[in-house]
Amino acid sequence: MWRLRIFAFQFLRVMSERRVRVRFAPSPTGPLHMGGVRTALYNYLFAKKHGGDFLLRVEDTDQTRYVKGAEDYILEALKWCGINPDEGVGAGGDCGPYRQSERKEAGIYKEYAFKLVEDGFAYYAFDTSEDLTNMREMAEKAKMPNWQYNNITRTSMKNSVSLSEDEVTKRLDAGDPFVIRLKMPRNEEVRFHDEIRGWVIVNTNNMDDKVIYKADGMPTYHLANIIDDHLMNISHVIRGEEWLPSAPLHVLLYRYLGWEDTMPKFAHLSLILKPNGNGKLSKRDGDKGGFPVFPLEWNAPDGAISSGYKENGYFPEAFINMLAFLGWNPGTAQEIFSLRRINGSIYARKSW
Repeated sequence: MWRLRIFAFQFLRVMSERRVRVRFAPSPTGPLHMGGVRTALYNYLFAKKHGGDFLLRVEDTDQTRYVKGAEDYILEALKWCGINPDEGVGAGGDCGPYRQSERKEAGIYKEYAFKLVEDGFAYYAFDTSEDLTNMREMAEKAKMPNWQYNNITRTSMKNSVSLSEDEVTKRLDAGDPFVIRLKMPRNEEVRFHDEIRGWVIVNTNNMDDKVIYKADGMPTYHLANIIDDHLMNISHVIRGEEWLPSAPLHVLLYRYLGWEDTMPKFAHLSLILKPNGNGKLSKRDGDKGGFPVFPLEWNAPDGAISSGYKENGYFPEAFINMLAFLGWNPGTAQEIFSLRRINGSIYARKSW
């Protein structure tokens, strides 16, 4: 159980003959939580330890949750913390653009989504939101509250699996709206090695047919992050454990796209918890305990203001030092580390 609580980088084994390239990929849906800063910090330290690259990518595929000013806040917060990208938004590079909305406009994702359909790993789904709502209500009445769009129920829905080829062609030619769903195989074990938790095994019967390409032509996070990580040559994906349930889906996407041999290593970090240890730390917990959960003050579009460590008088060095110890320790009595001393800092002296 201790491996679920303590993030120890000695479990991260670097791929031989491959340059370390990691990324921090926040979504501009609000201010950058201190947990997000810690994820960025661990990625940054790992890259510097191994002489690699730290990329900053903005994953703005969910336009419905986009918050004005959030991206600028993220960039400013990372700058204040001293976590500066080698490549990406604000730094440039050869693998851009680094905003997913811009990559969508460049047509980067579409070809891969349609190739998955062509190869039989995905399918068109024409169901409306009303169709889905009705099906969930029917399932609830039948005492099946956990209805999913999966390898069993897809045959009773409106998609290119259940409909005839002529009907599918007719709908596509007519411009009927559709999404693309991954065609999850039945009763297959998906295995991958997490560099913190060890082997993870999930049966596809417990997974649904996730939407990977939306009706507005925007890929969902699941497809976009796989394509971007591949094209940006990401060697390690270091992210919070809330993404662990999605990892088997991502492994399948790497396999179906023919990129399994270059799939990055995964490391899912434990979360920063509430003071009582029960659940993920939230802004409300900070307000109740009298401490900020954001690096900088956040002025929300609705006028609400959330306090930040900077405005409360904390030095960025102290804030970063605190975050480094939330999930790691050097195994010594040393308590103070500095990002400024690159050759003598935490990632150069310790075997993470």
